Amino acid sequence: MLTGKTVRLEPLGLIHGPELCAIGFEPSLWEVGLEQITTPDEMNGYIDRAMTDPKARAFAVRHLATNRLAGSTRYMNMELGHKRLEIGSTWYGLEFQRTGVNTECKYLLLGHAFEESGVNRVELKTDRLNERSQRAMLRLGAKEEGTLRRHMVTARGRVRDTVYFSILREEWPEVKARLEGMMAR
Repeated sequence: MLTGKTVRLEPLGLIHGPELCAIGFEPSLWEVGLEQITTPDEMNGYIDRAMTDPKARAFAVRHLATNRLAGSTRYMNMELGHKRLEIGSTWYGLEFQRTGVNTECKYLLLGHAFEESGVNRVELKTDRLNERSQRAMLRLGAKEEGTLRRHMVTARGRVRDTVYFSILREEWPEVKARLEGMMAR
């Protein structure tokens, strides 16, 4: 469990299903994602896949002021032997977008990755069509590395191009200061 001033990242479990359903069926959340979640069964499948992936650690994001779930995020594609992991599969209910929830989540996840887990590299990736996510990654201080063309197939059958970003261990102090400044505002 990772706790900040406004959010707590709790290990994701099926117990979170009803709360995630309450905020997670908004169609716009899944427009450019790999998944499309519209029913409780689909949400439970999403949670189950996240919990059983041996290369992932999934979290429910709890907004502390309201004690409500804001969304979900995870470490994924963990290759700790190579000292790298990815932060992804992040989504938030509409009311928690543009509130600082994502900034503090990334701060907690990046801090734990670099300072506790000792990774050299954190990867982030998004659909080429998800310009909002790309801007958010750049705002965090991640560096764009390139695009993998025709990389994945979405739940709707569209073949997506994937834009890769990363933050390296040497860049973490600057990114950390940037995030702390953003959270102080």
